[in-house]
Amino acid sequence: MSENKISDAMLSQAVSCNELGSPFTARILSLVAKRYPQTGAVWSVMKNWPGDLGPSGDSVSLRFCGALHAIVLEKLNPNLAEIYKSHAKGVTDNQLMAAIEEAVEENEDFVLQYLKSAPQTNEVRRAGILLPAFMEVAKRTGINKFVMSELGASAGLNMLWDKYRYDYGGVNFGNSNSPVRICPDVSGQLPEFQNVDVFDRSACDLNPVDVTLEKSVTRLLSYIWADQQDRIDRTRNAVELFKGTSASVEKSDAIEWLDLRLQQKYSGAVHIIYHTIAWQYFPDERQVQGRNIIEQVGRNATDNAPLAWVFLEADDVAPGAGLYLQLWPGGQKILLGRGDYHGRWINWLI
Repeated sequence: MSENKISDAMLSQAVSCNELGSPFTARILSLVAKRYPQTGAVWSVMKNWPGDLGPSGDSVSLRFCGALHAIVLEKLNPNLAEIYKSHAKGVTDNQLMAAIEEAVEENEDFVLQYLKSAPQTNEVRRAGILLPAFMEVAKRTGINKFVMSELGASAGLNMLWDKYRYDYGGVNFGNSNSPVRICPDVSGQLPEFQNVDVFDRSACDLNPVDVTLEKSVTRLLSYIWADQQDRIDRTRNAVELFKGTSASVEKSDAIEWLDLRLQQKYSGAVHIIYHTIAWQYFPDERQVQGRNIIEQVGRNATDNAPLAWVFLEADDVAPGAGLYLQLWPGGQKILLGRGDYHGRWINWLI
């Protein structure tokens, strides 16, 4: 680790961006890391960041990339926008760095505000990893009536997982007319798909994205890497679908919200708590409290009113993130498979 921790963090994030199919974002981060400016408020704030700059911490690199993309989306710098249009093809490193520095200097307050908030994405393709897990819950409980509770839901787009259309290598499921199509690469034998009734759905987030506000939608899109147009289009389509429903995301601390939510009892339905790449951002003490609450309620679950905990989270194992199910009565915890952070693939293991 060098003295310039932000450069190290950017180089590390660049590797991840390349692995996740965004060479343009990787190029930006690598370039900035190697030519890190020494003057200016934005550069100083990042260089002297007090906490963990990395992806399992404050994700400062992605905050910065989000700010640059937002400058383009909000048409605040035509030069940078032109470069983003081509994903910097035919643009030299000197030209790209000059455009970045110009955009940051002209929009210093804008970028500083962006750096204050953690990146907030709502990766719709993760629904393609969650769906088989939900089918596994139905298979194991024999109940196809669901109560859904999502933690760290962001804009709430994955609340509508049953409204999308899925293609698992020719095995189709869901609403064939949905504008949102999800088709992950699959390895392993997925559980049989069956129709379920989502009897009740709710979600929370500490800072939910209000998709009725165009500025909020722009912010959501800004955190999607600019050379991944399919992700941008899929998110836009999911936003439009969400706006046509009565679904909403409650602004709340996840553990406080869950404690109240689990006080409601549903007979003849399985209550599924779920989250994707969110738990790691909860403070350690809140994770402990949340786990204790879930396990306590789980001990009182019955065969007629089971409790399931489904999550896709980083677990220090490669590749991707672990897809887990814990099910009560019994409390058995099962590694169902592994999934790509952006939902591009699922490896079903059971």
